[in-house]
Amino acid sequence: MATNKILPADDLKEWVSLMFTPSVLIELVVLLMCFGLAWGLTVFIRGNTSKIADKSVFFGNRIFDGVLFPLLWLCFTYAAQIALHPLLKIHLLYVAVPTLLSLFVIRMGVKILQVAFTESPTMRFIERTISWMVWLAFVLWISGVLPLVANELEQIKWKVSGHSMSLSTMLEGVLTAGVVLLLSLWMSSAVEAKLLRHASGGELSLRKAASNAVRAVLVFVGLLLSLSMVGIDLTALSVLGGAVGVGIGLGLQKLASNYVSGFVILTERSMRIGDFVRVDNFEGRITDINTRYTVIRSAGGRESIVPNEMLVTSRVENLTFSDSLIAQQTLVTAGYDSDAELVSQLLVKAALAQNRVLPEPAPVAALTAFGVNGLDFTLSYWITDPENGQLNIRSDVNKGILAALRSHHIDIPYPQQVVHEAKSNQNISSQKLSSGTSVVT
Repeated sequence: MATNKILPADDLKEWVSLMFTPSVLIELVVLLMCFGLAWGLTVFIRGNTSKIADKSVFFGNRIFDGVLFPLLWLCFTYAAQIALHPLLKIHLLYVAVPTLLSLFVIRMGVKILQVAFTESPTMRFIERTISWMVWLAFVLWISGVLPLVANELEQIKWKVSGHSMSLSTMLEGVLTAGVVLLLSLWMSSAVEAKLLRHASGGELSLRKAASNAVRAVLVFVGLLLSLSMVGIDLTALSVLGGAVGVGIGLGLQKLASNYVSGFVILTERSMRIGDFVRVDNFEGRITDINTRYTVIRSAGGRESIVPNEMLVTSRVENLTFSDSLIAQQTLVTAGYDSDAELVSQLLVKAALAQNRVLPEPAPVAALTAFGVNGLDFTLSYWITDPENGQLNIRSDVNKGILAALRSHHIDIPYPQQVVHEAKSNQNISSQKLSSGTSVVT
């Protein structure tokens, strides 16, 4: 069994001499063998896993990135320590086990935060803070200072609502709450990944709402459990709950409204992930619906962050609410001597020549007006993939129309302008202008 002193050495000279003793060299070989076993088993498991998620807590992006490798190394090393204890005096493995435990705790906390939240400078700062805190605790423990520090912190006490509380208890409560929150975030992320897998459209929106609700419940329950584990009376939180309610009703009214609106949108499915919408003259596809805001991405790559309250209280055009069909129109002018029936047929064929134009409903070409310069035709057609762009398909249809009219020698008239030369001082404004003709003097 381990003694209070991890190493019997009292100075640096004894520490260095201890590293070259036969027992420590045997422990070093065993530690390296445990490393090799953990490495090989991790590679084997990764190779036999059909699909590894981009953000996996156990596997990560590389061997050292996930939690599985340090966990296996820790387990093998601890098993070797138990097996070697009756045979020789253990020194190195007593240090290796807490070191690997610290590494495992760091990787676990970092990976859970990476899975639960998007990468940002704030998250990287939190990850570094976790690493420094764990390694500091390890150094204090291995040097024998941690029990002394814990004893001093236990002496610092104060009373809260008739209960005595020490600084040590508060730190334990913070650590417990952090661990419980990490576990809650991990569980909620696993549930969210399971729910959102192979989901699309309205089903995706419902599953997104369910995952948000599960995360909120797990975090809330985790906080209550952590507080009760520390010994804080939960009945004392009723006053705090009332204060929070007043704060939400006054200062956080907009924030609370956005959260409620987010759940309303997800449950009613008036707008779903993948829908093509137009909000405040911004048109694009909904890529994500969060509890506070919705992300809309335009065909040009721009993204708009829209508060959920705005989507509930204002007018929103959902172009793909009932179906994804979107109608487009293009105007064409042909000469008066053109065959109107032939022009209509050419316009329809030019539209059907594009793969994105739907054959049903069929394109329709109509003679809509007798224009100033010629016969005005309107071509209407339908597409079902507005997320791939609308301007490009309109351009392709217009190019097809232009090529078809030119191949059949159908005139596309130019705007006419007749220039008259003034021969007298007669008032030009009294001249009668023929339809479609402008007079320039």
